[in-house]
Amino acid sequence: MTEGNNMPDGDTAAKDAVPAEEKKENGDTKVAPAQEKPAAPAAEEVEFVHPEGGWGWLVMLAAMWCNGSVFGIQNAFGILFLSLLREFGSEDDEDLRFRTAWVGSLSMGMIFFCSPIVSVFTDVLGCRVTAVGGAAVGLVGLLASSFVTSLGPMYFTYGIVFACGCSFAYQPSLVILGHYFKKRLGLVNGIVTAGSSIFTITLPFLLSGLLEKVGLQNTMRVLCILMFVLMLAGFTYRPLLPTKPTTTHTSRCPPMSQIFNVNIWKSLGYRIWAFGIPAALYGYFVPYVHLMKHVEERFGVDSNKEVLLMCIGITSCVGRLIFGRVADYVNGVNKVYLQVSSFFVIGLMSMMIPLCNIFGGLIAVCLLMGLFDGCFICIMAPIAFELVGAKDVSQAIGFLLGLMSVPMTVGPPIAGFLRDRLGSYDVAFYLAGIPPIIGGAVLCLIPWVEARRKKAEVEAAQGKDQGVTEKMIESEKAQGDAPSKTGESVL
Repeated sequence: MTEGNNMPDGDTAAKDAVPAEEKKENGDTKVAPAQEKPAAPAAEEVEFVHPEGGWGWLVMLAAMWCNGSVFGIQNAFGILFLSLLREFGSEDDEDLRFRTAWVGSLSMGMIFFCSPIVSVFTDVLGCRVTAVGGAAVGLVGLLASSFVTSLGPMYFTYGIVFACGCSFAYQPSLVILGHYFKKRLGLVNGIVTAGSSIFTITLPFLLSGLLEKVGLQNTMRVLCILMFVLMLAGFTYRPLLPTKPTTTHTSRCPPMSQIFNVNIWKSLGYRIWAFGIPAALYGYFVPYVHLMKHVEERFGVDSNKEVLLMCIGITSCVGRLIFGRVADYVNGVNKVYLQVSSFFVIGLMSMMIPLCNIFGGLIAVCLLMGLFDGCFICIMAPIAFELVGAKDVSQAIGFLLGLMSVPMTVGPPIAGFLRDRLGSYDVAFYLAGIPPIIGGAVLCLIPWVEARRKKAEVEAAQGKDQGVTEKMIESEKAQGDAPSKTGESVL
């Protein structure tokens, strides 16, 4: 009876939850409930189960539209490029061509350069608010570009405002998929990223017809419809994963750990990944930028070079679907080996381009290059989830995309410089194949590093369990000696 008097009144529920082991200790194990209570939060973290479908399928379609509209418009800039030259001057003006090309380069670079900032907004405001707001900004930028009458303002409206909006709309589409899918995440990412290939293949035909019939300004206004639908699609991004707990309840500002997440940099595997991917991209995009010009020099201006772009686009779409599904059957960080193989193949294919003296050989090279380009892109998000976990994946993807912006901008101009100095693209393509191979070799370290980390965690957990067991044994011995003293005083 004296035990009940020693307990607080609010602990009646705790009494009911006392395990059977306590009842054998004659009332001397009141410490046990206090020792077991801290285990509750850990159990709550494990309770979340991904629905693997349901509303997630609609989210997948919305994310697919996002990838298609953002990168479809960006990849179709080559068609808008010619119309901009005619609008603001002449196609034969080399200075104007250089200045106009920077509009597209600035736009593509800003999408990736803004990614670290977008990841912070995604963590603080959530995927839905960030995506909808970004699509709205992109809509305003594209609409403003349709009213521009000179090249100067186009750098701001299209190269900065529209691109920043696309960046804020794009990244949440990768993060939100991890809220709904885990076992099927690879397949879903493959379908989502295939949207950009589908739009890249079909949008040029649409733009060519629109430019002939309604002109450049009205064509840009028609493209605003894609951004408006993208804004509506962002409303489907309903988060499911529990939010990160914050220690500050009175402050309106989020904690610094949420603004800049240092946890991702504590993972050695992620640090290797964040270094290896940009290292590989210094030569990765060179064929995509300079292949058309090389074909004109090698096979003539009248060669059917557009077929090569179509081959890359179609097989890239197929590769994203195939390798996205394959990634679901590859355990853990071993998915990195798929990216390694893609880098090796793309590096070798880049070196093969100067060796192709027949057009059919180039078609074969482009088919393989597109297939493994799809492999590389579709499994980026699944690898990020494996390396840092779902709660930290937003900034992990954001910082990686930000680091990717540097080689994407630097690599093609270096290849162009070599072409001007040496008179052909041969050396440029040979050198472009080296960085993907080196970057792929660096990524091979990640599975080994992660295996060592998990082994160390298991050993540490076992050592901790042994220490707890020894303490429990000592406590039981002490309790066995106590009844002769404490029991008499209670009675």
